[in-house]
Amino acid sequence: YLQPAGAIKPTGTWSVAARAGDFLYIAGMRGIDPSTNKLVEGDENRIRRAFQNMKHIADSEGVTLADTVRLVVYVTDMNKLRPIVNSVQEEFWPAGNFPPRTILEVSALNDRDIFEVEGTFFSPNAQP
Repeated sequence: YLQPAGAIKPTGTWSVAARAGDFLYIAGMRGIDPSTNKLVEGDENRIRRAFQNMKHIADSEGVTLADTVRLVVYVTDMNKLRPIVNSVQEEFWPAGNFPPRTILEVSALNDRDIFEVEGTFFSPNAQP
């Protein structure tokens, strides 16, 4: 179980990530500013911050976003947020190299948040 320096603080009984052999599993990241542990303002900023939080944890384990094998995204309003998620995700993965993704609309997220993303990464040569 991992809690890298500079990562968000868990809000309950969970770890932000875990290593299992060649796989890195990153728990659901939200748009929380790790310096304040509070949600950032604005839908696009919050979604971007969640991806940045995921990237920070991957980087801390010597893994890149190119090593992503699966993303699961949760949104509270598919029609409003899916286009923003797509746009922000393009900033983190070059066009045409998107990992498999499932996006689900849910009725609620912790702290009345709007977005959460979790990821699985494969990198057999990663060095933390």
